[in-house]
Amino acid sequence: MTDKTGSTMRRLLAGGSLAVLTVAMAATAPGMARADDTPFRIGALNPVTGAGSPYGPGMQKAIVMAADEVNQTGGVCGRMLEVTAEDTQTSPDAAVLAVKKLIEVNGAQVIMGTWSSGVTLAVMPITAAAGIPELNTSGAPAISMEDKDDMVWRFQATNDRFGQAFAKIATMRGFKRPATMAYNNASGIGNTEGFTKAWTADGGAVVSAVVYEPKRPSYRSELQQILAANPDVVVMGSYLQDTTVILREWFQSGQSPDLQWIIPGWAANQQLIDALGPEVAASIISVDSISNETAPSYDHFAAAYQAATGSPASGNVYAAMTYDMVISWGLAMQAACPDTAPKAINAAIRSIDSADGTPVYTFAEGKAAIEAGKTVNYEGASSRLSFDQYGDVTPDFSLSEIEGTSFVRKDVVKF
Repeated sequence: MTDKTGSTMRRLLAGGSLAVLTVAMAATAPGMARADDTPFRIGALNPVTGAGSPYGPGMQKAIVMAADEVNQTGGVCGRMLEVTAEDTQTSPDAAVLAVKKLIEVNGAQVIMGTWSSGVTLAVMPITAAAGIPELNTSGAPAISMEDKDDMVWRFQATNDRFGQAFAKIATMRGFKRPATMAYNNASGIGNTEGFTKAWTADGGAVVSAVVYEPKRPSYRSELQQILAANPDVVVMGSYLQDTTVILREWFQSGQSPDLQWIIPGWAANQQLIDALGPEVAASIISVDSISNETAPSYDHFAAAYQAATGSPASGNVYAAMTYDMVISWGLAMQAACPDTAPKAINAAIRSIDSADGTPVYTFAEGKAAIEAGKTVNYEGASSRLSFDQYGDVTPDFSLSEIEGTSFVRKDVVKF
């Protein structure tokens, strides 16, 4: 280990942050230009605590795991990846403090892994001002509109696409009188507005629409407004805590006992079943984006994730997304080589997603192909990673219902 590496390690330990530093020296591949051998610093910004805590630790682990995978090939463009991690606490205020630390103290050159839309929207002005790309798993459509410099990349479906999936499922199940309930933030409203837009475009009507304020002890008045319209299904834009209160109050009321609920997977998960019990959960259709499960890249990721965490990859759809962030970034970095400035790498991201490129499923395959002068098409573990003009992807969606005491996938919705 060089003195430079030792200094880096001391700095990271002094900052109290998680760091990964592969000690192997970077080898310059034949024919590859070498411009800089200092570590490239990734800031992992994940919801380790708070509402996103069921997912954040796995997301963070996947980032570290992918950086190790890149480093085990000798790094990228002669540079190792170095990860410093911070907890957003699933709070915009905490995330702002954390991202400033990552950039100003730890020298992060890219930020990866923000989860809730409120957090991502709070962080974006800071990364944009610093000229640093931001890679996230958030859904609010506003994120695309606020990304003025094409420096934000979304590895999760937008809430608008979730809404389109809700509409397809409502049609598949033959519902005629949907109502909507949305948590008053960009994510919740984005879900229900996306549903309404898709549903009404096909000639349907929404019988009632309620936007509610967060962190209330009771939602009886909002619930009564919805039930008064006699819907056959309620489409939700919600989080776990408020969903738990709303469904408990509905069930205890005894009203509309045949009512069904379409709920995003981050709110309709095992924790919701544990809180409410199978009898209440029998009314729920849980909808979530799903990973690129038939791709070799997913098999590669899933085996590594199981080995690293002892948990199946299927239990955390966001972990595959953060893993793909690092692999995509590494391949773009290789494509931009020898210029490894953040903006140069950012400009190369779409080049590793070329529809006419050589299909590759791991960083090692992609690196070898790029060094051989080929264009590549990285098929991700989380989705096909076909970025649109806003830097957004469109994964497939699962339709799950309770079976026994767990949600079980019943169908897949594709676009």
